[in-house]
Amino acid sequence: MDFLEGLLLLNPQGTIALAERGLMVQAVLFMLIVAVPVYILLFFFARHYRENNKKAVYKPNWAHAKIDELIWWAIPFEIVLILGALTWSSTHELDPRKPIDGAPPLVIEVVALDWKWLFIYPEQKIATVNYVRMPVNQPVRFEITADAPMNSFWIPALGGQIYAMTGMKTALNLEAQEIGTFSGLSANYSGEGFAHMKFIAEATTQNEFDSWVDEVRSRGGILDEQSYKRLAETNIARDVAYYGNVSDNLFDSIIAKFSTWENTMHAHYP
Repeated sequence: MDFLEGLLLLNPQGTIALAERGLMVQAVLFMLIVAVPVYILLFFFARHYRENNKKAVYKPNWAHAKIDELIWWAIPFEIVLILGALTWSSTHELDPRKPIDGAPPLVIEVVALDWKWLFIYPEQKIATVNYVRMPVNQPVRFEITADAPMNSFWIPALGGQIYAMTGMKTALNLEAQEIGTFSGLSANYSGEGFAHMKFIAEATTQNEFDSWVDEVRSRGGILDEQSYKRLAETNIARDVAYYGNVSDNLFDSIIAKFSTWENTMHAHYP
């Protein structure tokens, strides 16, 4: 994660990202309850027990102070309990698979390729490469897989990342609260073109989204089995591409081909 992505985590633009920032801030504040007194005592001891301070009491045989030790152990122990409870509740609350309350989600199928991102809109029957658009203030359910080495799908301004793996489907629910353009990337090293595996995520009004869908449909371009094979070839796709028509169940067939391979391998090598 570079410096810019770190700043994006502190300037969230989505429902999930806001909750994640709140969790990070709470955890840091609780841990500072221990860290701040330690640094204060560090400077106090350095000054109070300096060589030329003859008033400092030297007790070389002092070994135990029950009350002091009780405080030193009790406070960190309580903080660990609080952080554990906070982690437990937030883990369930921010489960990537958990739907976001509100309107029915827009479903976008994501395929991680070498080294590009394919986005399929199954309800709209369109697809894009290295660009994804969504309506603002509407939940979006990303269903994610890979047809390449394992990657990790991430839009830092909108929420956490989740792995894209061959033969499997993971889910990530996000929602943009602000109209804008956000950067997306892979957060898992996947080879030579990893640094270029980035995409643009844009949140617009519902009317602008609908107009954009109609525009993509009118551009033509069919994403079927043959055109997908060409797209999936190993290369770096720097430009955005659009497909106005997508074959039914293309996403499911990408996942299924790895299941077929595994079944064949088990048949030959039980």
